Amino acid sequence: MTLLQQHANTSCNNCSDRSLRILCDLSGPARVDFESLGMQMKLPKRSIIFQEDDVCDAATIVCMGQVKLSCTSREGKTHILKIAVPGDLLGLGAAISGTHFEVTAETIEPCVVKKIRRSELLAFLEKYGQASMLAAKALSEEYKSAFFDARRLALSGSTAGRLAGVLLEWGRAAAGCNGTDMRFTMALTHEELANLAGTSRETVTRALGKFQKDGLIEIHGSSFRVISATGLESLST
Repeated sequence: MTLLQQHANTSCNNCSDRSLRILCDLSGPARVDFESLGMQMKLPKRSIIFQEDDVCDAATIVCMGQVKLSCTSREGKTHILKIAVPGDLLGLGAAISGTHFEVTAETIEPCVVKKIRRSELLAFLEKYGQASMLAAKALSEEYKSAFFDARRLALSGSTAGRLAGVLLEWGRAAAGCNGTDMRFTMALTHEELANLAGTSRETVTRALGKFQKDGLIEIHGSSFRVISATGLESLST
């Protein structure tokens, strides 16, 4: 894998999305020290950030782009669990516990990430109680996200409902970045989106067409826009 590495050339303090990144939302000396940790990297599409079952050596903050988190079943089938977006902190639990990564993280578009070595991160958390509390909050958010993902797959009785839930989640995340506009870039293929929603590629293609026809979403190439959050929510519950 080719990594285009560079030292961070932008300040974490000036990052427009800093408030979305739980562990970046520090103040005072903790913020200054945090900015000096790790290294910012530019990664091309389809780069592996870390691999399932590898020993965790670093945690990774997604600064720009989208990252696919997946795991492999005993039968060798790959299951997409989540799409990480700017603001997500990857590998925190494994870094704190000193265990192996539970998932594989792969970029699905060109990304900028910040990798912080496990030893640096643990020393930083031990030094700053504020950072430790934010790390606990990040782990709590990760748990809640996993719970709601499992709930969506288990309780949504229809394929359309599961797909609607995925689109609604991404739309709301996008609105958090740019106001009320629930617009995002779809970096997944229909096959990958089907894997995430637990259905087939053909079904995803038909469902997306119906969502457009019903005025729930708008699609222009890879650009998606949620028009009716209420409509998608009624399908996903």
